[in-house]
Amino acid sequence: MTDVQVRGRFVAFEGGEGAGKTTQAELLAAALRARAIEVDVTREPGGTPGAEAIRTLLLDPPGDGWSLKAEALLFAAARADHVEHRILPALEAGKWVICDRFVDSSRAYQGGAGGLGDEAILGLHQFGSDGLRPDLTVLLDVDPDKLGQRLIERDGGKADAIGGRSSDYHQKVASRFSVLAQANPKSFAVVDGSGAADQVHDAVMQAIVSLLSGGAG
Repeated sequence: MTDVQVRGRFVAFEGGEGAGKTTQAELLAAALRARAIEVDVTREPGGTPGAEAIRTLLLDPPGDGWSLKAEALLFAAARADHVEHRILPALEAGKWVICDRFVDSSRAYQGGAGGLGDEAILGLHQFGSDGLRPDLTVLLDVDPDKLGQRLIERDGGKADAIGGRSSDYHQKVASRFSVLAQANPKSFAVVDGSGAADQVHDAVMQAIVSLLSGGAG
């Protein structure tokens, strides 16, 4: 009798610039590996050679930068390559995929703060990535003032093309993330990201209990 490969789990971390997504993704990966679970930690935009090339174009754009529509198309293209060449193969191999940002970032940034709308972003995602959704999206909620201080400490005042946008833009991003989470409580876990990293990690582990036990996200 042939063993049947169990599909892995897919968890995405979302939140504003400086919310601690990368740190929490790594802490979760370490906790899962301690349970003998295979994990692939990745990021967006990026995760594959093609998507990383697009990341450079997005965060350090040529000339006067991209229009909002071009930016959304580039994110969708990077995601399509990422999903096809890294995320889906890992899931099909039974690994957990932990991703620092996924489609809900495009929904909050380009769709919400950028004004392109949710329908346009989801249409691009359906076309490019067959509408793939994480089993759970963990939204790290941090007060905007605290995020600003974290960014100063992290970037030293040298933000990229998106991180360096106005405080009004980032407030709109935060508001849109909140709306998305409230509209989809079964798909999102909202975690207070303002505490120490280990405290936030404990809350993240509570949020993924059902995934660890084999329940739906």
